[in-house]
Amino acid sequence: MEAHYVRRAQDFLRRYQGKSIMFVGDSLSLNQWQSLTCMLHKSVPKSNYTLVRTEGLSTFTFLEYNVKVMLFRNAFLVDIVGEKIGRVLKLDSIESSKSWEGIDTLIFNTWHWWLHTGRKQPWDLIQDGGVMYKDMDRLVAFEKALTTWAEWVDSEVDPTKTDVFFQGISPDHMDGRGWNEPETTNCNGQTQPVLGSNYPGGRHPAAIVVERVLSKMSKPVYLLNVTTLSQLRKDGHPSVYGHGGHRDMDCSHWCLPGVPDTWNLLFYADLIQK
Repeated sequence: MEAHYVRRAQDFLRRYQGKSIMFVGDSLSLNQWQSLTCMLHKSVPKSNYTLVRTEGLSTFTFLEYNVKVMLFRNAFLVDIVGEKIGRVLKLDSIESSKSWEGIDTLIFNTWHWWLHTGRKQPWDLIQDGGVMYKDMDRLVAFEKALTTWAEWVDSEVDPTKTDVFFQGISPDHMDGRGWNEPETTNCNGQTQPVLGSNYPGGRHPAAIVVERVLSKMSKPVYLLNVTTLSQLRKDGHPSVYGHGGHRDMDCSHWCLPGVPDTWNLLFYADLIQK
């Protein structure tokens, strides 16, 4: 790690001494959590740490600084409840938020699982208010759930005690038409980023939803606007080397070191600016 990165990481730990950071979200939150813990540990390699996993919660503690960097796995932010009729995704219920209370900095993320169908779909029915649906437009469901989360932040979070971030939408690269290579079906073999600063495929629809929901909130939420810069990095995925190696194509997650390190540099810059 270069000297200026080491200084920034050590400064990060000093600023957060005695405090806790929690990533809440899916495997893209895991990606950023792994990146941050690795970057911080690399800056203080002789500093003792503990890593504890309890069900869906992982806690990496830098003992010298008493800094906790935590990951709470929750792919939808709203609740999935097992009932007699099946697994119900409740767009207006967020009981799992009890696990996020008392944290100094929260970094939320959701999107990756909203388009899954078949065996990868972790719910059987969607409940919106008092109405049950077999399915609905996934972007609409995403916005309803995100609105529930936003209402929770506005009603429950004290901004003098807790900083709230939203990890911007992380794109995949499963269709070469997005970067003007219509004959390309995924990210396999991509070794160069998209040239320029604009992504040919245009804005990510989920990112537009996130910005719309955040704009209506009364409490401050800091958006890590990583979508476009990540869209340009079609070369940054594990591809055929992901998921244990050569079992399928991973064009959703990111190699480490790699793109999530940039996300964390932006996170650090936001902290300093704030």
